[in-house]
Amino acid sequence: MDIINLEKSTNFSAEKFSPNRLIEKKEVQVVLLAFEPGQGVPEHKTPVDVFFQVVKGTVEITIGEETKEVAAGNIVLSPANIPHAIKNSSGDRAAVLVVKTPNPQSLNQ
Repeated sequence: MDIINLEKSTNFSAEKFSPNRLIEKKEVQVVLLAFEPGQGVPEHKTPVDVFFQVVKGTVEITIGEETKEVAAGNIVLSPANIPHAIKNSSGDRAAVLVVKTPNPQSLNQ
């Protein structure tokens, strides 16, 4: 049994944003994003379905034309090929688990 401790996997760094890839399989990619205040991921599209689970703090998530503040304990769905972005607009640290299915890397194989 593999156990991933999210608290130990959270890498907060004010200098640079660094995603932590937790799972890389053909069927799924799971990444933990740890954000200092002001950090985020700019708007982009992903060719697969994505869901974001806020595990710590509050972040601003944009899906298409809609932007909402999302607190820990909530999940946001983002369909394939729809622009999406994440930003920590709060004054505290935040962490978001990003699950992509299937793994977008497997589409190129």
